[in-house]
Amino acid sequence: MQTTKTQEAIPMLDLKAQYASIRDEIRAAIDQVLETQHFILGPQVKAFEEEIATYCGTKYAVGVASGTDALVLALHACGVGPGDEVIVPTFTYIATGDSASLLGAVPVFVDIDPATYNMDPAQLEARITAKTKAIVPVHLYGQPANMEPIRAMARRHHLKVIEDNAQAIGAVYRGHKTGSLGDIGCISFFPSKNLGGYGDGGMMVTNSEELAASLRALRGHGTKRHKYMSEEQGWNSRLDELQAAILRVKLRHLDDWKRGRQAVAARYSELLPGLAGVVTPKVAVGCEHVYHQYTIRVPHRDAVQQRLADSGVPSTVYYPVPMHMQKMYAHLGAKPGSLPVAEQAAGEVLSLPVYPELTAAQISRVAEALAAAVKG
Repeated sequence: MQTTKTQEAIPMLDLKAQYASIRDEIRAAIDQVLETQHFILGPQVKAFEEEIATYCGTKYAVGVASGTDALVLALHACGVGPGDEVIVPTFTYIATGDSASLLGAVPVFVDIDPATYNMDPAQLEARITAKTKAIVPVHLYGQPANMEPIRAMARRHHLKVIEDNAQAIGAVYRGHKTGSLGDIGCISFFPSKNLGGYGDGGMMVTNSEELAASLRALRGHGTKRHKYMSEEQGWNSRLDELQAAILRVKLRHLDDWKRGRQAVAARYSELLPGLAGVVTPKVAVGCEHVYHQYTIRVPHRDAVQQRLADSGVPSTVYYPVPMHMQKMYAHLGAKPGSLPVAEQAAGEVLSLPVYPELTAAQISRVAEALAAAVKG
C-alpha cells in the first residue's frame, strides 16, 4: 500500500512537535547563555548537575560531552584498565562494549533475559574471572535491568557496578531511579533520548564523593587543584553551557513526557495482542518502564518491517547484530549460537513509534498497518 496525501508518513520520533511545545522556554534559555557569554562549565552546568542528581536520587552528578564518554570515564574512575575484563550484555548498542575496549579492557559478553532484553543475572557467575573489574548492566529500551542479583554478585566478588542508563532516565526499580543503583550511573543526552539535547552530551551520577571528585578531574585533563597542574591522564570531555541550559528546560517536562510515552505504550498493548506471533513488551515486577522504545517481537521481521514502510509507518531494529557477533570483536572468537537468546532477539525485535505527541489516530494506524503486515 502506497502512502497518499491524506495518509502521510508517521515520524519515528517527532522532535519538531516537541520543540514547538517548548519553543519560548528553549529560546529564553539559549538567550540567557548568549548574554552571559559563559560557555564552558558555568552556572548552567552546575545547576543542571544539581537538578539531575536530585532527579536520579544521588548525591553527585558530573556532566560530560557524551554518553559514551560517561561510560569511559566511569570505568576508568573505577579502576578499569588494560587487560581487565568488564561484563556487559551482548544485546545493546556498541558503545557499551566499546567503552571498555577504549581503555584496553576486554568486554565479556553475557546473554539476556528473553522477556526484558536486559542482562541475565544467572549468566554472571560463569563469566567472572580473576581479571573481572566491573559489571555494566544496561537498562535497555527504558526497562530497568534486574539490579538486585547483579549487585549481590558484584558484592560477592568485590566488583564495581556501572549502570548504562542511556535509555532509561526516570525509570524505577523497586522504588529507586535507575542510575542510582550502582557505583556510577551513566546517562546520554543524545537528541533522540527521552531527555535529549540539541547535540551530544552525557552525565555520570554517583553517591560516592571520592568517585565524583575523580570524575570531575578526569573530564578536565586530570586537573584537581589547579587548572594547569594535571595529576593524572584525563580527557577533554565537558558538557557545555548551551546544552545544559536546553536540558534544564526539558528536564522540567520529563515526567510529563514519560507519562505520555507510557500512555502510548499502554494503548499499543491494548491493540496489538492477538496478532499472530507478535509479542508485546513485558514490564518486570517492581519496575517502571519509560519506553525509550516500544519494542515487539514478530516473526518474519524484515518482511513485516518492509510492509510497514510501504504503508508509511516507520519502525527500527534495535539491534540487528549482538556485540559478540560484531566484526570488531571477531578476535574474541565468539561463534553463532554462543549467546542464543540475544541472537534470536536480534532477528525478531522491531521498535514502533513511541513519543508523547503521537496521536490516538496515529497509534491506531500503526496497529492496523502492523496487523496487515503480519497477515501479509
